[in-house]
Amino acid sequence: MEPAHGDDKPHLPPPSLWPVGFAIGVACILVGLIVRPLVIVPIGAAIAIVFAFLWARDATRDYRTVSVPEVEPERRPPRRRARAIPAHRGEAGMPEPEPGEIERFPRSIFLEGATLGFGALIGGLVTIPVLGPAIAEAFVRGKKHEFDLGPITNFPVGKYVITTFFTDPSEGTVSRRTAYIRNNGDSPKGPSFTIISNRCAHLGCPVQPNGPVFDNQKKTTHSRSAGDVTIIPALPAGFGCPCHGGQYDKEGNRTAGPPVRGLDRYEYLIRDGHLVLLKPFSVWKVNGTGANAKIQKYPLTNPGDHVHGIESWLYPWQPPR
Repeated sequence: MEPAHGDDKPHLPPPSLWPVGFAIGVACILVGLIVRPLVIVPIGAAIAIVFAFLWARDATRDYRTVSVPEVEPERRPPRRRARAIPAHRGEAGMPEPEPGEIERFPRSIFLEGATLGFGALIGGLVTIPVLGPAIAEAFVRGKKHEFDLGPITNFPVGKYVITTFFTDPSEGTVSRRTAYIRNNGDSPKGPSFTIISNRCAHLGCPVQPNGPVFDNQKKTTHSRSAGDVTIIPALPAGFGCPCHGGQYDKEGNRTAGPPVRGLDRYEYLIRDGHLVLLKPFSVWKVNGTGANAKIQKYPLTNPGDHVHGIESWLYPWQPPR
């Protein structure tokens, strides 16, 4: 029977997509180093590692699967069987193997394990020194979020004060922060405070109070956790960003300009009659004022990132701060 047309040609293995996926992962790593190292780089590394494993496994497939060619059986004319020689009289068909001569593991398994092992070792040596400190810093840094701003008597009821403090006094000016604080008076849950961050929700520029600031009434106290704490009274009708025109009302709600949400706020507690700042959080909108305000709060996000609605789905998960 004649072979069909083209059957005599060797069949090449189908093209593999694993190298393409590996290249995409490497491209994500390179792009992430420029755009968002803490978000895109780990994703690209995971993609590269997965496709590198699949690529290595596909490349060693021929070593792991041994195909036995079909051989036509030899045809001989029937003949009379000779009597079998007893085992104790005949000679051995082959010499006995030396100790350790028998192969315990097939060569294909050894090659597969060696390829994957060396690939994992090289990938770890390349990625861990670069990504390890960056990822660890994102989870370790910022866990200390308690800053004693002094007695609550330093904050007059119903009035805003511009408060500056240090998140790490040993680092100096680079850790200086500013918050706008208003004492709302007593509430059923205890003393109530409105503590607004001066970081604009557009690009992070420092917002300023839209109103008079009384520098001649400045008061300075010292705290071990917050360093030198400066308190300056102000009468803002709202807050504004001098860089790009973002505008907010007295509760931090966006009223005009490019910001995508309201100003961030700080959690707080009262300890031994002192006001202690805790972690900051992002705000979509504030309904009401003072102690009666209903705050739509979210985990702290970067300036310009949406926290509410469909737009927020377009922004990746961020590590805790």
